[in-house]
Amino acid sequence: MKAMKKRDIWLLISILILASYLIFLIYPLLNLLKSAFQSKESGFTLEYFVKFFGKKYYFLTLWNSFKVSVCATAITLIIGVPLAYVYNMYEIRGRVALQMIIILCSMSAPFIGAYAWILLCGNSGVITKAVKSLFGITMPTIYGFNGILLVLSLQLFPLVFLYVSGAIKNIDSSLLEAAENMGCTGAKRFFKLIVPLCMPTILAATLLVFMRAFADFGTPLLIGQGYRTFPVEIYNSFFSETGGDYGFACATSVIAILITTVIFLFQKWCSGKFSFTMNALHPVERKKAKGAFNILIHLFCYLVTFVAFLPQLYILYESFRKTSGKAFVPGYSLASYQSALDVAGSAIRNTFVIGLSALALIIIMAVMVAYLVTRRRSALNTVIDTTSMLPYVIPGSVVGIALIMSFNKKPLILTGTMIIMVIALVIRRLPYTIRSSAATLQQIPITVEEAAISLGSSKMKAFLKITIPMMGNGIISGAILSWVTIITELSTAICLYTVRTQTLTLAIYTYVLRGNDGIAAALATILNLTTVISLGVFMRVSDSKDVTL
Repeated sequence: MKAMKKRDIWLLISILILASYLIFLIYPLLNLLKSAFQSKESGFTLEYFVKFFGKKYYFLTLWNSFKVSVCATAITLIIGVPLAYVYNMYEIRGRVALQMIIILCSMSAPFIGAYAWILLCGNSGVITKAVKSLFGITMPTIYGFNGILLVLSLQLFPLVFLYVSGAIKNIDSSLLEAAENMGCTGAKRFFKLIVPLCMPTILAATLLVFMRAFADFGTPLLIGQGYRTFPVEIYNSFFSETGGDYGFACATSVIAILITTVIFLFQKWCSGKFSFTMNALHPVERKKAKGAFNILIHLFCYLVTFVAFLPQLYILYESFRKTSGKAFVPGYSLASYQSALDVAGSAIRNTFVIGLSALALIIIMAVMVAYLVTRRRSALNTVIDTTSMLPYVIPGSVVGIALIMSFNKKPLILTGTMIIMVIALVIRRLPYTIRSSAATLQQIPITVEEAAISLGSSKMKAFLKITIPMMGNGIISGAILSWVTIITELSTAICLYTVRTQTLTLAIYTYVLRGNDGIAAALATILNLTTVISLGVFMRVSDSKDVTL
């Protein structure tokens, strides 16, 4: 009877988690799917899909998103893979600071980068004016495809860098020595040995970058200027000022889910073909490069990092400039920060209330799900594991729209509340934390729990007193990185917020659109500072000078 009770506790946890997924994920998605095929006048219909594929304008938005995503992914690989290689294979001066800056480039909200590049290279940008004045050259426009590609490439190449850095650390140095003895060195070793060994990781990074670029909402909306992309079209269809076409918005959302699912499955298939494991008994040791090559790799690392970090530096500079109304005037002051705190203090508070609430739920659910799918395998837990990965392939704006449509009427009205924003963040960020928690748990021998149970401890007590403390560093590290993505979230939040639930990211976006650059720059700097502190805590807790994914 006692053994039955122990089993029932974990069975109850499995049922509660699955019920949560059914209510807040599966039900909204089914509701979205139903609306995509249903018309108020004629019932079942395909008219929304016919409308999308029948008009060149709508299909062009899909093509634009593919074009931007593919090009951005290619550029991030061209930059990120060699950067990870030289960073991990050779001694680079100031490498710890360099890595911190590279990570910070990826953790700021993409639309902030777009905003900064407009200030730098827009029609009246600082660089645009300087180049025109000094050389008489008119720079290419930053708006449209070029600007979106620039922003996304510089925002996302750090993800490739972090992924590939982790893979290189798993390469045994004896393989490199064997290749060197056979005359395979330099670029030849990079393409013949390093790239094939890192291929599963490169494919995973490729998928993540493509998904992030394809689903990005703020960058094309801010810097696109007529270059319409798929996520923007979904948002405009639902939130049109003349009355949203909900059925059409749902249809385009379904198309987005199908596309990202196909890409995800294709990546999984490719990863399966290249799948293998590596254990570095003798980890790679960094060597000092010599001569011109040493100069070139330092120049490459510093130049890429500086260009990627330039937007954040300029935002910091702008935040201290004096303003008169919306315009900057000569001199410097803290007036923008004072104004920012006066007009957006509630947004800063909401960011921490909503973000920390979501983070607490993410940690609890991620640890529970990771334990269920790793230690207590069953058909029920396999369903939970599969369901937990669904948000990985769903764009943020689609999640927001699905939640609005499902919880704006009785019996459960959540639209316009902080609760629905917390739910959205949990749905969006939970898959990543589950995977990191499961990876940490797999490294803990199950014999430790079995020893505690053999000494009279219950399974739940062994889990709480033994397993969770041993997972501590991994949980905290994953939580901090999840926190950074939570506070920079825009695509879901912009669908769900009200004046009372506005967050820091939304406040920045609002003041950017209003042209109030001083307040926008001050708020963006506060957000970036929060990111810096979070990253510093992560590196302190993880007790590592290197960060990998």
